[in-house]
Amino acid sequence: MTVRIGVTGATGRMGREVIAAVDDHADCEVAFAVNRSPDGETVDGVEVEPAAEFDSLVADREPTAVIDFTGPESAVDYVEACTDAGVAFVTGTTGFSDEERATLEDASEEIAVLHAPNFARGVQALVNVVGEAVRNLPGYDVELVETHHNNKRDAPSGTANRLLEEIEANGDFAGRTHGREGEAPREEAEIGVHALRAGNVTGEHEVVLAGNHEELRLTHRAEDRGVFAAGAVDAAVWIAGQKAGHYDFADVISE
Repeated sequence: MTVRIGVTGATGRMGREVIAAVDDHADCEVAFAVNRSPDGETVDGVEVEPAAEFDSLVADREPTAVIDFTGPESAVDYVEACTDAGVAFVTGTTGFSDEERATLEDASEEIAVLHAPNFARGVQALVNVVGEAVRNLPGYDVELVETHHNNKRDAPSGTANRLLEEIEANGDFAGRTHGREGEAPREEAEIGVHALRAGNVTGEHEVVLAGNHEELRLTHRAEDRGVFAAGAVDAAVWIAGQKAGHYDFADVISE
């Protein structure tokens, strides 16, 4: 079965990568691609159409799934249109408010929704081992440092927050400290969080656990955005066979 994929934010960094990843996947094709200001542009031979026409496109072109890497407000609009059309929705957008997250949850009662802050398989492996490391090293100081390009909007990143959730679920911590300034000695059981924004760094996350005269560093470094796009396309192919529900990239990896 050919999986037909709608792509949002098609002329953006990730949108372009998604279109290329769909083209590289033997079982996929682009059903349509949209952007807020298409200006007659094409990406890898795919015509980019106005985002204002998304509702009619998702209804008329009958995509199997839509892949979204835009922003919280637009992603919510897209998932609502997908819900009306009965089309699965895959998004790597981060920075959702609680209300916007609730919209995704509501949509998942009617369609399959997969939201992941990161579609790199290596990041999922990092999430898996971080919890084990925290359990095996109780009482150790934990610091998280994440670095992204200078246009990254949310801080900490969605991936960093996912790692922090895993750390907190597997240890006894008092809270998070975001950066330090002035006289700021480390508090007991705190998790230090540091967000760096510089240049065109694709994405790097490092968790440091230190204590008992030893140090453990767990690091993931993305060298190309294509790794995220390829994972998102894998997710779209996987979700094509799923019933309504809220899914994570871990569900894709596990199968």
